[in-house]
Amino acid sequence: MVTASESAARTRGELAPAAALFHGLSDPTRLSIVQRLTAGEARVVDLTALLGMAQSTVSAHLACLRDCDLVVARPEGRQMFYSLAHPEVLDVLASAQVLLGVTGNGMDLRPAGGSDVPAAGGEVA
Repeated sequence: MVTASESAARTRGELAPAAALFHGLSDPTRLSIVQRLTAGEARVVDLTALLGMAQSTVSAHLACLRDCDLVVARPEGRQMFYSLAHPEVLDVLASAQVLLGVTGNGMDLRPAGGSDVPAAGGEVA
């Protein structure tokens, strides 16, 4: 017979991948990186210039995003190019944007210059 605590531990374990996904998106810097990568590949140097942060800080955030399976890296010579691991992250951003809008915290999560993510309220801008 499975005890309540064993059942709760199993449920937590089953939810670990979802928790990792939300953890990856829970930091403003990581969310900024994901938002930038919706426009295409970027190197660490590109991201440090965009974010105004140290290379080590950006690299640590990229490592977290890789651990969460949100970002992949492609080596080219001595450089590493980072991109989104799954295009479905655009759906997550779109849903988050709509949810933020209905909770009174509307914001634009669309990629710079892009219209892949609907504006708050569901309309594509």
